[in-house]
Amino acid sequence: MNTPYYEDDAVTLYLGDMRETLPALGLQADLIVADPPYAVTKLPWDHWPHGWPEVAATVASSMWCFGSTRMFLDYRDEFAAWTLSQDVIWEKPEGVGFTNDRFRRVHEVALHWYQGPWKQQHKATPRDGIPTPARRGRGSSVAKGIYDGMPGVPYVDDGTRLMRSVIKVRNLHSRNIHPTEKPLGILTPLIEYACPEGGLVVDPFAGSGSTLDAARQSGRRAIGIEAHEPYAEAAARRLSQLTLEAS
Repeated sequence: MNTPYYEDDAVTLYLGDMRETLPALGLQADLIVADPPYAVTKLPWDHWPHGWPEVAATVASSMWCFGSTRMFLDYRDEFAAWTLSQDVIWEKPEGVGFTNDRFRRVHEVALHWYQGPWKQQHKATPRDGIPTPARRGRGSSVAKGIYDGMPGVPYVDDGTRLMRSVIKVRNLHSRNIHPTEKPLGILTPLIEYACPEGGLVVDPFAGSGSTLDAARQSGRRAIGIEAHEPYAEAAARRLSQLTLEAS
């Protein structure tokens, strides 16, 4: 029943509805990265799979979920098992506009959800290098006082800064396999933040397999589930070709 549709040393892909397949696998993961149908188009697969956040909550305590503000508001009650920690914005150089009476939409959001104590969650924020020499200094008294109660705590400037919450990554356009495919440039920092190296990432809506690819390339294991066989076949083909190219 749970025969993999595709499998290699780091990635396993299953064909099926995640609400049925994920519980049957009986696994515990470090992180879920979900890009569910937003239910905003007339595409045949674009229907919200009711109940999926509750199912996801049984296999991991940390989750990134892509979506729109409208989507999260419409289905907010289904995230009752989760606590929201932060949001990251994927800024697209070129966006899409379905109407001409609103701002042109050039972004998507990814919300990070968790369960249990925050201090027990894996957190490794990626850092960006800056073109200045390292130096010693003192943190902002105002910021330190607000956020952790330690005004003026000395710190060492190592020449890096926390990655910003707005990440600009180019769209895939004609190179994409799935119409809502996410580029590796937005997936990789989210995975590296919330999943330890060697850990397990689960993508319950695998689509093109981009999350599985990003997890594998960043030294994590990954399990994906895709309900629509044409996309599962395309994802398996992509993953197998990348494996051959790397060998």
